[in-house]
Amino acid sequence: MGRYAARRLLQMIPIFIGTTLLIFLMVHILPGDPVRAIYGDKAPDPAQIAQIKREYGFDKPVLEQYVHYMWNLLQGDFGKNLAGRPVTELMADAFPVTLRLTLLAIIIEIIIGVGLGAWAGLKAGKAADTGVLVFTLTVISIPVFVLGFIARFIFADELGWLPPNVQDSTDYSQLFLPAFVLAMLSMAYVARLTRTTFAENLRADYMRTARAKGLPSRRIIGVHLLRNSLIPVVTFIGTDVGGFIGGAVITEGIFNIQGVGNLLYRAIQTSEGSTVTGVVTVLVLVILLINLLIDLLYAVLDPRIRYA
Repeated sequence: MGRYAARRLLQMIPIFIGTTLLIFLMVHILPGDPVRAIYGDKAPDPAQIAQIKREYGFDKPVLEQYVHYMWNLLQGDFGKNLAGRPVTELMADAFPVTLRLTLLAIIIEIIIGVGLGAWAGLKAGKAADTGVLVFTLTVISIPVFVLGFIARFIFADELGWLPPNVQDSTDYSQLFLPAFVLAMLSMAYVARLTRTTFAENLRADYMRTARAKGLPSRRIIGVHLLRNSLIPVVTFIGTDVGGFIGGAVITEGIFNIQGVGNLLYRAIQTSEGSTVTGVVTVLVLVILLINLLIDLLYAVLDPRIRYA
C-alpha cells in the first residue's frame, strides 16, 4: 500500500500543475482588468494604473505570472489582494469556519443518509422503503437555496429553536441548521445509494453463505453486508467533502457565515484574482488528498482489495 500511495502522490503533481494553470489562466484572462475594477466608474490615472500593475506583476505575460505564483506558492506565499492584505490571512480566517460547517454536514449526511438507506434497503419493496424513496426524491427536487430559506423560516423565524444567523462560528449549535441545509441534497443521494447497494448485496452469494453458516443476523448485517455496501457510499461522501467546502456559497450567504464560500463570492465580485486563485488552489489540494484517502479506505472496507 505504501508504494501505491507514493505512486499516487507523484501522479498528483502533474494534475495539480495542470489544474492550477487552468484556474490561473481563467482568473487572470477572462474577468478583464482587475486594477481598473478598483476604481469602478471613476476615470483612473493611467500612470497610477501602470504603477499598480508593476507592483502586482500584472504587466508581465500570464505564463510568467503563473511561474512566479507557483514559485511563491512553494514558499507558502499565496500573494496579496488588491487591498494589500496577504491571501493566507484571508484564508486563515475563512477556512476554519467552513471546515467546521463541512464536518458537521458530513456527520449529518452519514448518520441520516446511511441510516435511512440501510433501513430502506433492509425493507426493500415495503412501505418503509417507498417512504424513504419518496422523501429523498422530494429533497432532491428542491433547490438548495429554497431549502435554506424554508428551514430558516420554520426553525429560526417561526419556532425560534435555532438562531437565524451565525454570530459565533465556533458554536456548533449555531452551525447545525446551515450544516443540515448544506447536507440535505447529498444526504438524499447517500440514502438512495445505500438503499440500492443494501438491496443488491442482500441477494449476493456471500450473504446466503453467511446465513447457511448460522451466523447471527447482527454480524451478517453489521460486518458482511454493511462493509461491502459502503464502498460506493464512501466514494460519494469523499467527493462531497470538496464540494461542501467549495459549494457553501449559497448556504453561507443565507445564514451570514463568513467562510470560504463568502470569501470566494466577494473575491469574484471584486475581481480579486489572487484571492480566487489561492482559495481554489487549496481546494484542489484538498480534493486530491481526499481522493487518495478514499482509495486507501477501500482496502479497509474490503480486505480482498490489494494495491500493486
